[in-house]
This record gives sequence, structure tokens and C-alpha cells, in this order.
Amino acid sequence: MKLNSIFRKYGIIIVLTVLIVAFGIGNKLFFTVSNFINIIRQISILGIITIGMSFVLISGGIDLSVGSQLSFIGVVTATMFTKYDINPLLACSIGILIATLVGTMNGVFIANTKVPPLIATLAMQQILLGLGYIISKGKPIYGLTQSVKFIGQGHIGPIPTPIIILIIFIVIGSFVLNKTYLGRYFYAIGSNDEVARLSGINVKLVRTLAYAMCGFLSGIAAIIMMSRINSGSPTVGSGFEMDVLTAAVLGGVSVSGGEGKIFGAMVGALIIGVLSNGLIIMNVSEYYQMVIKGLVLACAIAFDSVNNKKMQSNAL
Repeated sequence: MKLNSIFRKYGIIIVLTVLIVAFGIGNKLFFTVSNFINIIRQISILGIITIGMSFVLISGGIDLSVGSQLSFIGVVTATMFTKYDINPLLACSIGILIATLVGTMNGVFIANTKVPPLIATLAMQQILLGLGYIISKGKPIYGLTQSVKFIGQGHIGPIPTPIIILIIFIVIGSFVLNKTYLGRYFYAIGSNDEVARLSGINVKLVRTLAYAMCGFLSGIAAIIMMSRINSGSPTVGSGFEMDVLTAAVLGGVSVSGGEGKIFGAMVGALIIGVLSNGLIIMNVSEYYQMVIKGLVLACAIAFDSVNNKKMQSNAL
């Protein structure tokens, strides 16, 4: 029992440590300060969206449209200041607003129609994917200004800008979940939305807010990604939702709702970052990487499912 409780509490830290040691032994290039900074910079986009996904998962939902949002918002924003010469700050703000509206639409639709979130957000994924290709004609949109490039490529002192943005949202996300009524409502409706409704919580509004916040954070991440790759690309978010979901579930955010912490989700994102970076350094094929990440997601969900069943049986 003691070993089980220790693994449940510290298992994700153990996994991260084992991966770091294994890749460090496998290739000396992995164990460098510059590489670790590079890993954190690489996961900054993943981490920001994972915070938003955590809000949705904890409240009992799921959002498979985050990858398409990443592509779509990047394309729309890049189009605004390359084709229509809109001020970069205004264009980025509009892009983030559109992402927030997309998240809100997901939430309103799911809350009012009772359509399973998996299906509803999968439909939104396809809509945004198609719109991104229509606007960009299937090609990356280049021509970003230097001020926009700073968001994804710049530094404040020695620290890359994306890492600073990630830290800011980790603090805000943790505060929302741990110190506000909204965070408690997320946990309440994720655990049992009927009990939450009878307790006086506006379940539809809270659920919609979770998706809106996820959309907002996806918009922030899309701007960083666009800046980092120096273009608005309709393909950049392809499959990204799987990495986000894997990071969140690895970090202890339950797919059944009502459980999870931002700290755990960020450790999950670090595991994905270390895994991707280590496999690249060791020259593992991209196709094998896809297989490995799929297996990691399957194992994480299986562990979450078994853990939930044990908790339910113990409660009885």
C-alpha cells in the first residue's frame, strides 16, 4: 500500500527523472544547459494550451479543437498584418479574441445541446482546419514584422520570451484553480454536475467559461507559435491536441473530470518535451515517435481509468 501511494503521489516525477537520466546516458548532448532551456522553450506552447485543456478536463469536458485553433488563429493573424496591413498588436489581439470566441462557441454548444464534448469539438476541429486551408490556400503565410517575431523568438535578459509567458500563465492558472470560486466550481461540476447544479452552481455558465478560457490560452499559444516559426501555417497544429491531452493526463488531470493540478499538468508537458527532444537527439524516426507517444497516451488513460475505479470502490 505504501509503495502504491508513493507512486500515485510522486510517480510522474519518477518517470520524468528516469527519462532525463536515460537520455543523458544515451547522448551527452542531452545533458547541457542550452538543451534544457531549449526543451522548456519548446514546451511553452504545449504548456500554455495544457493549462486550458486542464480547465476543460477538470470540469468534465474535452477539447479536441485546440490543435486546429493553433493553426487557424496563426493563419488569420498573419493574414491580417500581411494582406490588410493591420497593426500587429491589434491583429494579435483580434486573433486571441477569435480564439476565445471559438472556445465560447464550443462551451455554449456543448452545455446547451448535451452533445458529447468529444464529438462537438471534433466537428469544430474539422471546421477550423478547413477554414485555415481556405484562407491560406494551403500555404504558409510569411512576412511577419520584427516586433511580432520577438514574442516567439526574443529574450528578456537571458530568458526566452515564451518561457516567461508560460510562467505567467502557470501562476494565473494555479491561482484560478486553487484560490477562486471558479476553480472550485470546475472541480464540482467535473465530479458531479447534477450535485453541483442542485448546490446552486450555474453549470452551463461554468462549463462555457472553461472552454472560453481554453480558447483564450490556445489563442495566446497560436500567436507564440506563429512568431516562432515566422509564419501562419495551416498545418502547424496537426495532431497537437494529442500531445496536449497526453501531457494533461500524464500530469494527473483525470479524463473523467473533477481531479488535477496545474503543477502536475506542467510536469506532464515536461515529460512530452523531454521525450520528443531525447528521441530527436538519438535520431529516432518521427514515425516511431508517433507510435511511442500514442502508447504513452494509452498507458496514461489506462492508469487514470484504473485509479478512478479503485477510488470509486474504496468510496463504496
